[in-house]
Amino acid sequence: MLMFISGTEIAFILFIVVMVFGADKIPDIARGLGKGMQQIKNATNEIKSEIQKSADKNGIDTSFTKDIAKEIGDAKKNLEDIGGTIKRNL
Repeated sequence: MLMFISGTEIAFILFIVVMVFGADKIPDIARGLGKGMQQIKNATNEIKSEIQKSADKNGIDTSFTKDIAKEIGDAKKNLEDIGGTIKRNL
């Protein structure tokens, strides 16, 4: 997603962050953001595992989700291959 942000824009955002928070607060902010992202990831994985356990316990067939994930992965790979070809031609 960051491919649409240029280096100049990133530098400007960093400059604003330093001006607002100060250079000494940035590591604390980054640490807090990292911990928050880890907690969100853990919560998401926990929810997924609970749903899977519940489905297994109730005899619900979830094998189709693997097939869907494989199809999505294949489609994504094909789009990336097409995008690479277009970029090389430009």
